[in-house]
Formats: sequence, C-alpha cells, structure tokens
Amino acid sequence: MTITTERGRVAGELKSGSDLLYLSRQDVEDIGITRDEILDLTREALVEHGHQRYEMPAKIGVHPYDNVFYHAMPAYLPGPGIVGMKWIECYPDNPRKFHLPQTTGLLVINDVESGAPLAVMDSAWLTAMRTPAVTVLGAAALHPGATTFGMFGCGVQGKEHVRYAALAMPGMETVYVHDTNEAAADALIAELQPELDLRLVKGESAEAVTKSAQVLSSATVILREPLAVVKDGWVTAGQTILPCDLNTFWDPRTSQRADKYIVDSIAEHELFASMGYFPDGLPAIASETGEVLAGVKPGRESADEIIVNSNIGMAVCDIAVGNAILHRAIERGAGTRLPL
Repeated sequence: MTITTERGRVAGELKSGSDLLYLSRQDVEDIGITRDEILDLTREALVEHGHQRYEMPAKIGVHPYDNVFYHAMPAYLPGPGIVGMKWIECYPDNPRKFHLPQTTGLLVINDVESGAPLAVMDSAWLTAMRTPAVTVLGAAALHPGATTFGMFGCGVQGKEHVRYAALAMPGMETVYVHDTNEAAADALIAELQPELDLRLVKGESAEAVTKSAQVLSSATVILREPLAVVKDGWVTAGQTILPCDLNTFWDPRTSQRADKYIVDSIAEHELFASMGYFPDGLPAIASETGEVLAGVKPGRESADEIIVNSNIGMAVCDIAVGNAILHRAIERGAGTRLPL
C-alpha cells in the first residue's frame, strides 16, 4: 500500500468545509488496514522524513501531573499532500485507578488546499500499530539477518512488536519476552505462539534476555529519571537496541558508548533533553532513522557495532497511516458524517 494523494479521491466524497468523517476506535480497527500495509506506509513516511521532505515541529506538550503528558503532534507531507495532527495523552495509572487505557487520543486529517478538516478519528489503535512498525523497520535495516529478538514489556505494544518482528524480519527464529508482571509475559506467549511461525520464550530475567538476543526493544514507561533496568555490562558488541521509552529502561551509559546512536527525530530528542529526560546528557546523534531507511546515512557498518536506535514516535507516520484509514473508510462507507 502506498501513501495516497489526498484531494483527488476525497473531494468527491466529502463536502470540504461542510462536513467531516468521524471514525471511532471500532471503526478504525474494522477498516481492515493490515500490518503489512502499515509497514509500507510507515516506511514511505520515514523515507520522506529522511529526505527532509516534511514539516513537523517537535512535540508540543503539557504535563498536568509529573508522570503524565499531552502531546500535540502536527505534520505535513508535501509529496502526497497530507496534513494533520494527533492529540494524544498518556496516564500510566489509568488501568489501575480507572480501568481505562493508559493512552488515548484523536487524529485530525485536513484538506491541504482549503485547510478544512476532513476527518477526526481515534488514534489509539493507529499509535499502537505504527509504533512497532517503526521499531522493526529500524531493526531490519540496522541488523539484517537477525535470528533472535528480545522484547521488554508485554502489553499492547509488546505484543505488536512481536507480531511485526515476525513480518519484517524474515530470518527471525526466537523471540524472548520479559515483563515485571510475569502473567503478562505468559499471556503474550499464549496468545501469539499459535499464530506465529517462530519460538516465543519467557526470559528468566532482564539480564538473561539481554544476553540471549541480537536485537532488543523495550516498550515500558517514560520517566525523567532513568530506571536503568538493563545494565550496561550486560550489553555486548554487535547488539542492536531499539527503545520506545526514551532514556528510561536502559542504562544511559549504553547509549553514551554506543558506536551509533540513531533517533527518529533529532528535534524531538533535543526537546526531551531540554525537559530533563537525559540527566546525563543527550548522546551524540549519528543520524535519523529515516535517513538510514532512505540510504542517506549509513546503518550498520560492522558486525561488532553497538547501535542504539531510539524512536519515540513522529506525526509524519501518524498522518500517513491516518490518511490511508480515511481513504479506506470512504471506499467502504464507514464512519459517521458530521456537519461542521
């Protein structure tokens, strides 16, 4: 699936400036965008980003509580003509306190020519799907031929990372999973083992998983003070590490000594550093993920390199996937038309 030019197919279906399409979470999930399609859409968006064909300010945020954030994430992709914004928040205590998801949000897609909003849709499913797509695209580019993968965090993101790793990394044979909640790791294996043609193993400890896998990823929590669950001494030459939780889960010394520290967005990492999320300093950045996928900057250049690839999520990927969801919804007559 390729990124579709916006106006040609939408203008005839929506009265720009008069109505918009609302898509609930169930609508979005039922549209039928596959993981393979999301990998293609995300790859195209990252390549556009790597070639500097985009406009996307670093995440604008507010923080009502110390462990809570709201992010406004606008982006524009001039090539396919897509513009929109995601408004998303994270409340880590929601599941325990209110039996609500940790993360919820909305995505708006606008008409580039007139500026009129075309659609408003739930963004939780979209976010859960495009986040692991970025991780495994980075992993496949930075560690081709990898046969072992380690996943820390076995919630929604952890499950999708495992599914996407099976899709994007064809040589994958074994995935080790670990969660502080052992029941979550057991549940991941019970759910995914029957559908995947690879071996899922519950790691005995964070150290055991780290020492067992060539490629490692984490999707846990984002905090200003690093937890350093994975100790620097456990990481060895040739490993590729792809955190989705910024500077929290891994010993900061690993990122500082890595042969390459690659990020999805330099501007966003510099913003988080200015907010105190890198108390030991932001590591020297070698390149951006999109630059590697676009062939603008090198990825792995030797088998012994330690590479850390930090991806915290970019709006260019959100609007690319959201645009595809909008087009699919129009084709299928899904969603609810609302007057402006």
